[in-house]
Amino acid sequence: MAALMRHGVLKTVRIKPKTQVSVGCFATKAEKKKGIDRKQPPRIDSSAQSLAAKGFLRPHKPYTPPPDVDARLDRLFRDLQGGTSGEARVGDLSQKFDLLSACAREFDHPVPNSLLHTMQTLNDVKNFYQTPVDTITPLDKMRDMELPENLHVQFEYHRFHPETDTMFKGQTAFNGSSTLVTGLKYKDKYKGHIQNQTWPFNS
Repeated sequence: MAALMRHGVLKTVRIKPKTQVSVGCFATKAEKKKGIDRKQPPRIDSSAQSLAAKGFLRPHKPYTPPPDVDARLDRLFRDLQGGTSGEARVGDLSQKFDLLSACAREFDHPVPNSLLHTMQTLNDVKNFYQTPVDTITPLDKMRDMELPENLHVQFEYHRFHPETDTMFKGQTAFNGSSTLVTGLKYKDKYKGHIQNQTWPFNS
């Protein structure tokens, strides 16, 4: 970059700003004197609501294929593609957009961006809408499963505390290791403690 500027290939141009715009959400005193009042913009909570609804490891909405999924897909194929042959190509990008948009409205289940390139034939579209989407994590599935007798799943983890774990008189297996609860969400649910260091005295 420096060599190009030295030989005159690149030239630096300075642009003098005309006005200075403040980035704050509220108006300054000078702006209020001029009658300018900038209020705080409304919060966008759509991302927070989406995360709260989906939960942990749920990037997609759950989907269960309806019983008449084949008949409804064939009707869309006839209307938009002119036939129901599974080996028929979807067509150009415009036809592909119209078909997948109609399917998304019909089943309320759009094709994600990562799978758009795989929708090449009508069979690909049919296989996608015949496949259910389960958003339950494997740990949550175990709550309703009939587990073997020798398998026990502890869904709420246990934290050691010398005042409540009195089986061995409050003695921990990890001597010298404290149990610290740093998250604000679990500070009231789990009680932490600081393990005192015991040093042997020299005789």
